[in-house]
Amino acid sequence: MSGIRSTGLRATLFTVPLALAVLGAAAAPAGAAGAHTSHPGKSLTCRGKGVDPDALVRHRTETVINAPLRTIWKLQTDVERWPSWQSPVKTVERLDQGPFRRGSAFRWTTPIPPNPSTPATSLDITSTVQQIKHHACIRWTGPATGDGLRIDGVHVWSFTKVRGGVRVSTEETHTGAQVEADVPTATKLLREGLEAWLRDLKSAAEARAHNRTH
Repeated sequence: MSGIRSTGLRATLFTVPLALAVLGAAAAPAGAAGAHTSHPGKSLTCRGKGVDPDALVRHRTETVINAPLRTIWKLQTDVERWPSWQSPVKTVERLDQGPFRRGSAFRWTTPIPPNPSTPATSLDITSTVQQIKHHACIRWTGPATGDGLRIDGVHVWSFTKVRGGVRVSTEETHTGAQVEADVPTATKLLREGLEAWLRDLKSAAEARAHNRTH
């Protein structure tokens, strides 16, 4: 899985999104500087592969980060250091060695407080990189499991240089009995989690870029 985080049923990791949503991370105000833009239309892909086309729970969003692409890419792919800038991520273990590449896998954990669908639990997520293009995109998949909960996720990230920095776009889908039992709530939690991840990535990357220029 890619994105379940401590704000909801998230990732993703697949993303860290769901867990962050459950903890109640608030979305950036519409129109605010650095606010996220949602795209319900065409799905993101990496090397021709995208999210689960049949998933009922899905969300896509993006933001512009004022930092070098290499800085953003390093933060995102150095998964063992995620806990240093994403507080909902408690532990991360790389299951392979060497450069972050196709086939790389990592196991990470994040707590989820009680919610209408499941009791409080800790999610154990195993994500595997299926497609990757250096400094351009990543797609990983995998399960997230906890007490009474299993979510299968597909998470795609895209990085594009634009005026003012780098546009980081992300899309994730979740499948599983628990999330499919309440699609609107699961989708809301996924949205909040993905947006929280982007906020954390933006904050960490821009702070690192600022420190290197001063």
